[in-house]
Amino acid sequence: MADAMLTEQAAAGAARVKIRRVDVSAPDWRNALFVAPYLLFFVTLLAFPLVWGIWLSLHKADAFGTGRFVGIGNYIRLFNDRIFLQAIWNTFTFVLMTVPPLAIIGLALALALNRPGKTAASLRALFFASSVLSVTIVTLIWRIVFIPNFGLLTTIYGWFDATAPAFLSDPDLALIAIAIATIWWCIGLPMMLFLSALQQIPPDIYEAAALDNASRWRTLRHITLPSIKRTFVLVIVIQIVLQFQLFGQARLMTNGGPNNASMPLVFYIYEAAFRKWDLGLGAAASEVLFVLILIAAMAQFLVSRRKGEDA
Repeated sequence: MADAMLTEQAAAGAARVKIRRVDVSAPDWRNALFVAPYLLFFVTLLAFPLVWGIWLSLHKADAFGTGRFVGIGNYIRLFNDRIFLQAIWNTFTFVLMTVPPLAIIGLALALALNRPGKTAASLRALFFASSVLSVTIVTLIWRIVFIPNFGLLTTIYGWFDATAPAFLSDPDLALIAIAIATIWWCIGLPMMLFLSALQQIPPDIYEAAALDNASRWRTLRHITLPSIKRTFVLVIVIQIVLQFQLFGQARLMTNGGPNNASMPLVFYIYEAAFRKWDLGLGAAASEVLFVLILIAAMAQFLVSRRKGEDA
């Protein structure tokens, strides 16, 4: 009798467990709850602003509301504006001046500091420290360096009885000064990304190369660089996206001058939308910037991917 009761209780428990399992896995729609927070932020912060910006760029809009529909009129105004075309040129020039040095110098620092010891750790912290500074602090430091008559650069040139270049007031040098400050400010992130990639390479490969008497150059070319090529592409794409959005350095160091020689595209958007209150024109310029960033990043990614497949 007792055995029969235990058997019935076990069967009932197994049935409950079975029913419970079916209840957990039955409603597939509940899986959407796991991605709902991400979808909410994606739609709110990315998808909706993008669609709203496109819609706004097709209207004559100001701070008081959206006016009449003008189609591509704002885009026609943009490409007939000499200052806008110069801002595009300045932005591309700035990206070319900063992205390759950031990748190359970051890789060189990572290779030099990829070793144990307190000295290497201290130097890594020192080079990364500039990345945590705000743009205001960075521009203040470099204005002290470049400011004429009293700056650090003027003092150094004075030791040799020479005249320092007027970086911040020379149209040919203003963008170079901003690029130098930006490289100093942003070098920490590429260095740390390359360090992380280098530390993932198995040491056995280097030991095998040493047994084959491979030189440092051959080891770098045939082992290190192929192993971190994905990180190299990542660094390039990240820096392209970041440097296309230049604003704070140009705003605080040169205010876009002299004669718009250092005005980037984001600065033009700021002037159009928030100084002249021409929101339609600013939105159109924002969409142009979005397309340029997308094209540049995708082109770099596709070229790097094709080279990797050919190798």
